[in-house]
Amino acid sequence: MKLLAGNSNRKLATAIADFLDTPLTVAQVRRFADNEVFVVIEENVRGEDVFVIQSTSFPANDNLMELLICIDALTRASAKRITAVMPYFGYARQDRKTGGRTPISAKLVANIITRAGADRVLTMDLHAGQIQGFFDIPTDNMLASPVLADDIRAHYPDHESLMIVSPDVGGVVRARSLAKRLNADLAIVDKRRSGPGESEVMNIIGDIRGRHCILFDDIVDSAGTLCNAAKALIDKGASEVSAYVTHGVLSGAACERVSKSVLKELVITDSIEAADLVTGCNKVRHVSIAPLMGEAIRRIANEESVSKLFD
Repeated sequence: MKLLAGNSNRKLATAIADFLDTPLTVAQVRRFADNEVFVVIEENVRGEDVFVIQSTSFPANDNLMELLICIDALTRASAKRITAVMPYFGYARQDRKTGGRTPISAKLVANIITRAGADRVLTMDLHAGQIQGFFDIPTDNMLASPVLADDIRAHYPDHESLMIVSPDVGGVVRARSLAKRLNADLAIVDKRRSGPGESEVMNIIGDIRGRHCILFDDIVDSAGTLCNAAKALIDKGASEVSAYVTHGVLSGAACERVSKSVLKELVITDSIEAADLVTGCNKVRHVSIAPLMGEAIRRIANEESVSKLFD
């Protein structure tokens, strides 16, 4: 087994390598003067089972090209099997036509990764589970909820007062899964989206008075939805509100928005490498998915069951 890391999330790749007690493959992933991506693998990978660890987060196009070129380099170096390990799958929110003459970019990206030579994909908390069907190769969609549930138990031992809240109707299945793990109640925020990154809370479904509400979602980008939902929950009588989100995109003024909000804290995983601005936000806390992703890689390499990690 070989582990190859792109530049998108070196910290997570190193943590996964440490967990597996397997050093990262020596390689150069750099750019020419005109910003073209260049990859050279400095170890023999012929006949090896290679896992390329690369989130396609910001800058999404650059990181995607790094992944594709790494896969192509491995294919031409006669690697036996190539698994694209994408803790965060960019373009996942473009999973359907939202209007006339619009693309389904998630399907396009899936096609490109397959065409580049990937034999398998390992990712986490896809924005929509059916994106797995966009790939014509085996795809494992890991769930961060076991890791986040353990963190909630450790930091919020008073399970009686917990209320898991889905910030929109589309995330109900995800939130219900976490609520079931914690044996907690479920509430739903009914919102109306007026535009990209803009939302308005219309109603709260569920009695949240006096409860500690935990908003649970897969992606936080501008943080507008989370902050508006948190304020609506407090206005409806919630004692305090925290948020647990798998992928912390946190673009633009998201960190400032979270800092000024009524949120007690925002907990995200390290699927996306945090920028200095995010690290400096006193309300943002990280939990690592390295053990979960590392164990999934080990099981895939050993041809063992991956589904057991969902329990």
